[in-house]
Amino acid sequence: MQNIKAVILAAGKGTRMKSDLPKVVHKIHGKCLVDYVIEAARGAGAQEICLVVGYKQDIVCSSVAHKDVSYVLQPEQLGTGHAVKCAREFLGEAGTTMILFGDTPLITSETLKRLAEYHEAHKNAVTVLSALTDDPDGYGRIIRDAHGNFIKSVEHKDATSNERESHEINSGMYLFDTKELKYALDRLRPNNSQGEYYLPDALEIIKEKGLRVDAYRLGSSEDITGVNDQDQLAAAADVIALRQRQESRK
Repeated sequence: MQNIKAVILAAGKGTRMKSDLPKVVHKIHGKCLVDYVIEAARGAGAQEICLVVGYKQDIVCSSVAHKDVSYVLQPEQLGTGHAVKCAREFLGEAGTTMILFGDTPLITSETLKRLAEYHEAHKNAVTVLSALTDDPDGYGRIIRDAHGNFIKSVEHKDATSNERESHEINSGMYLFDTKELKYALDRLRPNNSQGEYYLPDALEIIKEKGLRVDAYRLGSSEDITGVNDQDQLAAAADVIALRQRQESRK
């Protein structure tokens, strides 16, 4: 796949970390969380990478080990759709845009490569990276029809009781046709319980154009697990250490 740009959302404070540091610069084995994500994006073919920063952006910019990335400021946090809107100029006019989170250090280039291959093979305008999990509480849900076809993604807070029974969750990571992403960003509205601009709403906007929207489903949620507190940071560090040991044995 040619001309992939990656936008990594890294503006959050991360209050549950109980730290003054921005969440994405907390470290595992000496490396910032967001650096793991940058490396996964690079390994999956992203030629250009932009971090959307906000809380203590100077610390984020100075802490990131990879100096060949660009930055845009999200002055106030108004949702994931708003964060990507802040990077609108970076997107360009064509190609593919990968959306990632700066607090998901377990995402791998191999998983993102498979996502890209699926996206291209199925000629999708958008592909969501989803996963099955035993505990979907709090996550956006992927809703499919009886034949397994993608219908929509719905935020937990806005989901009906039936929709919350889905154990397929939206990771918040996507591949978009860039032209269609920009079309959708211009049409996002904060019509939800949080009053925010939700990026998943872009899926419905694009689907209404008659274009193909789909989800690439992982059998396990490990790769998409985010770090929100110190316990999750420690758990992610254990997974990365195990992966490194397994890699060293090959």
